[in-house]
Amino acid sequence: MKTFYHPKHLLIFNRLAAIVILAVACLPLNAFALFDACKDYFPSGNIPTTPQIGRDLCFNSFAVFYSPEHKKPIYVVEKLNRVSLESTHPKRSNQFYEEARLSFRERSQLSDYRGSGYDRGHNAPAADMMNEQAMSQSFSLANMMPQAKLNNQGIWAKNVERATRRYAIRANGNIFVYTGSIGSIGSIGKNKITIPSHLFKLVFDQDKNKAWAYWVENSDRATMGPPIDYEELINRTGIDFQLGNPAK
Repeated sequence: MKTFYHPKHLLIFNRLAAIVILAVACLPLNAFALFDACKDYFPSGNIPTTPQIGRDLCFNSFAVFYSPEHKKPIYVVEKLNRVSLESTHPKRSNQFYEEARLSFRERSQLSDYRGSGYDRGHNAPAADMMNEQAMSQSFSLANMMPQAKLNNQGIWAKNVERATRRYAIRANGNIFVYTGSIGSIGSIGKNKITIPSHLFKLVFDQDKNKAWAYWVENSDRATMGPPIDYEELINRTGIDFQLGNPAK
């Protein structure tokens, strides 16, 4: 037996559906920042809190809290250890791609970086990836920030990323690493990707309950200062990484 709906009822249903869709669309972006599919990347599953709004994106070897406003990560988190870093690493792919899980109005595009004078700087480094799929995913533009060329290829790669991997290889257990950038010294591309003024990388040794952070100016002339402590990083970024009270 067929069911027939009165046009008036259909109109009411359509209006209610539109209201529901609009309500979901108007929810704060950070209402969805649950990282349900990759909570194990975070120590004890504790997700950082921040006043910035964003989208949570899970990848095979890292997770990104992404800013649709600034078109770059707010922070990226990885869980590193000796086993993952001493495994056979795939060849670097260098195949950058636009993140299809983000809407066109939220994502950065390859053309934004072209001719900008800035590198597509990894937050989760390609050198940290342990298999081909993870390597490929690390080239998502959702994992990139506009980074000064000599900074990216010099002080950041050698004094920050490499130093972090060396520590993780020596550590007894898992090391949780948060990378991000803050501030603004302009933008690039038609999508106005924010050029950050400073970059940070927070290292947390859960076994020793010890944390410190690298803090580097985003310029080719940047110099390496001493690490800053956890509380100072919270003050500078406004992000509470929910690590409790780690030792300095």
